[in-house]
Amino acid sequence: MKIQPAVQELDGGEFRTFMSSFPTGVAVVTTLDAAGKPLGFTCSSLCSLSLAPPLLLVCVNRASGTLGALRAHGAFAVNLLGESGRQVAEIFATPRSERFDAVPWHPTGPWSLPWLREHAHAVAECELREIHPGGDHVIVVGAVTGVRLGDGRATPLLRGLSRYSVWPG
Repeated sequence: MKIQPAVQELDGGEFRTFMSSFPTGVAVVTTLDAAGKPLGFTCSSLCSLSLAPPLLLVCVNRASGTLGALRAHGAFAVNLLGESGRQVAEIFATPRSERFDAVPWHPTGPWSLPWLREHAHAVAECELREIHPGGDHVIVVGAVTGVRLGDGRATPLLRGLSRYSVWPG
């Protein structure tokens, strides 16, 4: 007979501290609402899911104001921030509603999604494919329909141990 240990609920703060010890790149996920207003949020919970077809996933807080627009628009962009993007990451991590007043953007390809060209060393346009529940977040799967890459000289912005850094050169 296998004995199961008593399972204690882990404190969210402890889990956050654990995850902050895993450095990751920093992105801003963007979309447009029904009126064409740009919306977005800072995201470090993203990964490639498949190469054939090209799919990626991002994790979005259920309370995010961007989530409803993303669902309705059916598309989103993933802006991978470079070393100049720290302030942008901080702006998009706040509940501030007028984030795009402080950050210039340009439309991507066919979807015309917000591309933070001055601060993103690469951007991917994604068509919404699936949304799955995941606790206080949802897992959004997007089919990558296009990418724009920088000139290769930008240094990616990283986040770990509750601070920003850049890829060592």
